[in-house]
Amino acid sequence: MQYRTLPGAGISVSNLALGTMGFGTETDDDAVFAILDRFVEANGNLVDTANVYGAGASEEVLGRWFANRPADITERVVLATKARFGTGPDTNENGSSRRNLDRALTASLRRLGREKVDLFQLHGWDPLTPIEETLGFLDHAVRAGKINYIGLSNFTGWQMQLTLSTAKAMGLQVPVTLQPQYNLVSREIEFEVVPAALYNNIGLLPWSPLASGFLSGKYEKNTKADADTRAGSGSPMFEHIIGDLAAKDQNWETLEVVRNIAKANNVTSSQVALSWVTNRPGVAATIIGAKTVTQLEENLVAGDLVLSAAETARLDEVSAPTPNDYPYGPFGSKQRDRYVGSSDQVIGELF
Repeated sequence: MQYRTLPGAGISVSNLALGTMGFGTETDDDAVFAILDRFVEANGNLVDTANVYGAGASEEVLGRWFANRPADITERVVLATKARFGTGPDTNENGSSRRNLDRALTASLRRLGREKVDLFQLHGWDPLTPIEETLGFLDHAVRAGKINYIGLSNFTGWQMQLTLSTAKAMGLQVPVTLQPQYNLVSREIEFEVVPAALYNNIGLLPWSPLASGFLSGKYEKNTKADADTRAGSGSPMFEHIIGDLAAKDQNWETLEVVRNIAKANNVTSSQVALSWVTNRPGVAATIIGAKTVTQLEENLVAGDLVLSAAETARLDEVSAPTPNDYPYGPFGSKQRDRYVGSSDQVIGELF
């Protein structure tokens, strides 16, 4: 793996981050410990969790790993967690209010067995809480030594821009990262989110880089999913996600190109898909998951895999999102264009 400095911060992270959503639920302690040990041994350092993963089980098993490993190992880890979504029946156990975030951060630190986390992220936008209140709490938590950096997740372009502009205007801590869904069959963030992140020097931490396993190459068109896949596991959520992806011909065309590039390079489809997203503009680290050390080893290869310019261009072309003409298509884009050399922009050129 390689290291990259988080834009707007002085901290370096591995270009692959370890996601832990299934830790403590799908993956038991022994397997989790082995995965974490191997990830750190391979020079990975960014580990991402959330208070709602397994209703706290993910943070708890991470806490047990921290407690059972020497400091020279655990201190390498850049630890990230998130809060925002509901954790209990109380109406205030949800959202980004000062009260809920304070309670959530305290609980996360207790489960993790840590005095602070490196990156505390808002897991989603809260339309009911003034962003000034949320930012005020996060700034206080940084100054209190409970958080080193703050980040965002699942924010749209305008939500991210409002948050950043408000933080700067109020002289508060400014977010340094954003976690969006981003992969070869989900590129719509390139319309607004990616440009806003690049403009504001925000590091992207993409989740679901394999599109819930679709880009792993395990699925075949018009064929029932195997039982060992997410779509064949009986999970209604993953059946719905994969079903939607499978209904679009462009996604199968994209997967075919991924498979061809993988074959030509003697790597797997997963490694190609991970390499593509990891080397996109603005990406600091791609969040990978693993249930076993074997799965982790396969994914780690992508940290050093760089596709050729021709391969990247082919993937860009086949997977390009196809918006309507306005506001992101050719007509809408021309409304925002400007070129050097003349102030004369003929209206006829727009049609």
